[in-house]
Order: sequence, then C-alpha cells, then structure tokens
Amino acid sequence: MKVPSLTSLRFFNSAAKTGSFVNAAEQLHVTHSAVSRQVRLLEDELGIPLFERRNRAVYLNEAGRYLYKTTSSIFEQLEETVSHLRSPLNSSVLVVSCEPTIAMKWLIPRLSYFYALYPEITLHLVAAGGAIDFNKEGVDLAFRRDDFLWHKNIYAIKICDERIAAVVKPNNIHHSNNQLTTLSRPQAWQDWYQYSGIHSTYLHTSQYEHFYLAIQAALAGLGTTIASFLMVQDELKDQQLIATHGFVKDNSSYYLLSPDEIIPNSKQDKFKNWIIAEAEKCAIETERSQG
Repeated sequence: MKVPSLTSLRFFNSAAKTGSFVNAAEQLHVTHSAVSRQVRLLEDELGIPLFERRNRAVYLNEAGRYLYKTTSSIFEQLEETVSHLRSPLNSSVLVVSCEPTIAMKWLIPRLSYFYALYPEITLHLVAAGGAIDFNKEGVDLAFRRDDFLWHKNIYAIKICDERIAAVVKPNNIHHSNNQLTTLSRPQAWQDWYQYSGIHSTYLHTSQYEHFYLAIQAALAGLGTTIASFLMVQDELKDQQLIATHGFVKDNSSYYLLSPDEIIPNSKQDKFKNWIIAEAEKCAIETERSQG
C-alpha cells in the first residue's frame, strides 16, 4: 500500500494542530494556498475528507481526528529524535556528573590536561552522587562508585578500583586522638578495618557530612580520616597528608556511566579514555609510594 507523501502529512498535521490553514501556513512559512493544496491532495489520495469547511473555517472530522492522533505522535517523536541527534553530536559541551569531593580534589585540578588534549570540548561539571536519571538531569556522563545498582539499560565502563587509607597530617601522627568519619560513606571506617586488618585505636569520633570536610579537618590537624586515593592524591604528593598504613582495595570500583553506548571518537569517548589514563597514573603513583 502506498503511503501518502511526508509533505502532505506534515501540512495536514500542522493544520490539524493549529485548527487553521492560515496559522499552519505561518508556522510552515508557506502560503495559505500551499497548505490548502497539500491537504486537498492528501484527501484525494485517501479518498475521504479530513476537514469540515464552514465559513472559511476548518474543523477536523472523525477521520481527520483519527489520522491526527497518529501524525501528532509521529512528528513529535521525529522532532525529539532530530533534536537529540543534532545536540550531542554537534555541541562542544560535555556535561559530566561527579561526586563532589572527587570533582573538587581530583578532577578539577587535572582538567587543564584534558583541555590541552581536547581544546574543542567544553566540560560542564555537575556535583552529585548516587543514582542518576540522564533524561531529567541533562547529563552526558556520570562518574560513580559502584555502591548502588544502576538501571540495566545504562552503559557502564570500569575506570579503576577504589583504594582507601587512613590519612593524617604528618606532624600530627603521634598526637591525634580524633577519628574522622563521613556521613556520605558511613561504612568507610568499617571497610578500612576489614580490608586492612588494622584495628581502631581512636578515642574520639567527629562526624563530617562530606569527605572534603573530613579531609579539610585532617589538613587542619584535627585527626585522622579515611579517604579514597583519588581524593587525596595531591595532598599525599605534596606531603600535606600521609597514609599511615598504606592504601588497600575495598572491593569497590569507579565507573563512567552513559545513557547510551559510547561512540568511538565522540566527546564522550575522548573523556572516557582520558579519565581512564588519569586514574591509572594515580593508581601507579599510589602503588609506588607504598614501596
């Protein structure tokens, strides 16, 4: 069966949507007669009228309403698809969601390296953790630790294993009696005890809502805290903090999440390759520092 032309269906859909051939002509940037002609051609091809014409006004009849129910859905989906294809492929902006402390302490200080490699890409960072709805939040990629279950349709690639340690200010190592924990990862100390085999000798506990607050407290000499190797990489390098018993893997990992499979050589692919390389460099530096 021959399907009517896309042009006549588009003109019909616009006329049905606006309820006027004149308004449809303005919307489509054509003449009133062009809309009228295309609708008439469609009616002739289908062999049935789609509008009732009364006193220079047009109204959808039953057949027209039935057809419009389909065309409105099709053209709406088509517009959304075209918009989606144009935006991510042609836009230079890459929106990345990242846990706040990782973004602040590790990712942002290294972005100059990324821009040196890919000056054509503009990175927009969104500070967030946990589950993500890519459609609602307008994010291209999300950097996450696998401490939650993401939807099976989400494309995920492993970036690196997590490594944790108890860190403290060097000149405070023999004088600190504070244990610093974070509410954002309440199992951090328990994980440290489990995977390091080290038992607690701390007499007092202070709680901080985020890792960056706990790290800042350690830098201020207020005690010892658990931190990811990514979160304190620069502080360890500058010897502002030391890992008293080294780093251990805690059986968790970091992943880059995407709503779709990453296309080779796309801006998402470039960021993925870069962040894998940066995480690998940090892992090597961490292993080297331990001996």
